[in-house]
Amino acid sequence: IARMTADGRTDAPTGETAAVSARPFGEALAEDLSFLLARANVQSLSAGNSALAKVGLRVRSYSVLALAADGSRPSQRDLADFLRLDPSQVVALVDDLQARGLVTREPDPNDRRANVVVATTDGRELCDRARLAAEQAEEKIYSGLSAAERERLAAMLRSVAFPD
Repeated sequence: IARMTADGRTDAPTGETAAVSARPFGEALAEDLSFLLARANVQSLSAGNSALAKVGLRVRSYSVLALAADGSRPSQRDLADFLRLDPSQVVALVDDLQARGLVTREPDPNDRRANVVVATTDGRELCDRARLAAEQAEEKIYSGLSAAERERLAAMLRSVAFPD
């Protein structure tokens, strides 16, 4: 992965340099992993939300729908834990998706006190369209990386996101 040099350019893996859109004061954060992750996250979320708006979703609602559509039958607590959201945020997201006929809440056969979230047929169809839109946004945002670099980045991010 490229590193920023003192003149505000990056050393590409091949030894070439590429312009970086960083102001001079950004140099202090050029090696700060938390800042870089946060900035990349903002750009990725913005691109994702823009792409998903075409199908009436945002990144968070798409995340809930995708997990509900994958057949794992997550509880709202599972969704909150996995997505690192407050449970009240998940309730609001599921309420919205349910009002739109995209998911249902069904009793959890393992815990009568809990419900699982399951995508409806319409929800699975919308999820497929949303997945394509999200993939197109990713293609655009990460177009400066080779396929091998994307795979390495994904592996590194998985190691940070899921350390156990």
